[in-house]
Order: sequence, then structure tokens, then C-alpha cells
Amino acid sequence: MTCQPPKRRHRRPWLILTVVLLTPLLCVSLIELRLFIAARGAIYHDTDAVPTRRVAIIFGAQVLPEGQLSVALAHRVDAGIALYRAGKVAQLLMTGDSREENYDETGTMRDYAIERGVPASAILLDPAGLRTYDSCYRARSIFGIGDNEAILVTQEYHLPRAIYTCAGLGVRASGYVAAPFGGPRGQEADLREHPARWLAWWQLNVSHPTPPTVR
Repeated sequence: MTCQPPKRRHRRPWLILTVVLLTPLLCVSLIELRLFIAARGAIYHDTDAVPTRRVAIIFGAQVLPEGQLSVALAHRVDAGIALYRAGKVAQLLMTGDSREENYDETGTMRDYAIERGVPASAILLDPAGLRTYDSCYRARSIFGIGDNEAILVTQEYHLPRAIYTCAGLGVRASGYVAAPFGGPRGQEADLREHPARWLAWWQLNVSHPTPPTVR
């Protein structure tokens, strides 16, 4: 009787394919979990519950061609005004894209707040807050905002990324939820937020970009 060696089992292609497909999914899921853990317990919906801090950082968003705030941006500025009126912050730092002559997010935000009773002396402008990363980086390096000195103001979908990014850049902060905006634009913003979270992790842990330093 002749003994033959056992046949070598070949790896099943579907198993390899499963690993290839699931590994990136697991990585991005862990990144998103990391962001939500960083923001846990630091997001407030009720103005009265918000801790008193030095400044509210209001993140920019689209300004319409006719010079009006988009719904999302108006809600953010309204939320910042509510914090100021409630005595929760002494200043509003409005950060956004104001590089071009015919497009001015921060100036339009300022005018909107002044029209609603906020004194100009209580408003700071960061015209080079082009991205969340830039706004958080410049809040510390240009405006000297440190840990536990700020409330971040934006929609709830954006707050985990904003809180995580600012904390990674030396500005540990709480977040205050601005009113949401629905419809197709709201759904689109929710979808875009996922890759934006992955990029935030990459910027903080790998690429470390240097934002603009202009005032």
C-alpha cells in the first residue's frame, strides 16, 4: 500500500476577498468610534447646561450669492448669539473662508450678529478658517485659545469631528448644537461628514498640515 502525502489545501479566494474588503471598513469604523468617544459627554443641546467659557467658536458655512447666510450658517450664528446673551461666553470667534473679495463668510456672520444686538467689540474674526482643522489650529496659534476656554458651535453631525480635531490641536472644548437643517442638503452634509472624519484622523495622526497664518 502506497502512502501519499495529503493534498495541500488552497486558500479560498472568497476568504481573501472578504479580508481585503473588511479591513478598510474596520479601520474607518474604528476612526469614527474614536471621534465619538472623544466627544462623549461634551455635547450640549440646552443653553442652560452649557459651561461658562471665554469664547464660542462658530464654524463657517456657505454664504449665498446675494450675501445672505445659508440656513446652516444662520443656525450656527443664532446658537452663538444665544450663548452670548445667556452669559455663557464673553466673545464670539467667527471662523470661515473670507479670502476672496466677493465671498466673505466671517464678515457676513459678524454683520448678522451685530444686527441682532451683539456688540462689535465682542466679535473676533478668523478669515482663514478654511477647514475645521485650520479653524482649530488657528484658534490656539493665532487667537491664544487654550484648553477649556471654548464652546464649539455647529450642527450636531459636525461636532464630534470638531471636538476631536480641536482637542488634538490643544484646544479641548465642549460643543453646543446649532439647529439642524433638513432636506437634501442636510442628507448630503451627513454623507460628506464620513470621509471628513477619516481625513481629520489622518491630519492629526499622519499629515499634520500647517494652516494659513494670516490674520
